[in-house]
Amino acid sequence: MKPLVVRSVEDWSGQRCVDVRREAGGLFSWAECRRDPEDGHGWRHLGVGAGGFSDEAAALADAVAQVGWMEDR
Repeated sequence: MKPLVVRSVEDWSGQRCVDVRREAGGLFSWAECRRDPEDGHGWRHLGVGAGGFSDEAAALADAVAQVGWMEDR
């Protein structure tokens, strides 16, 4: 089963986002993504993220601490 995105936070430009996801086992994770307007592919994972959080708030707090642009939101 694929992770379910429960929250997606975009940066001011709309070209980066962090997805908070519920994993199949009930734990939460997050992943940073980007998209290029000239590319029709859509969002691509940047390979930055973490998992194993007991709830959505903990995953989001970790993303804010790890992803520089999220401090500005």
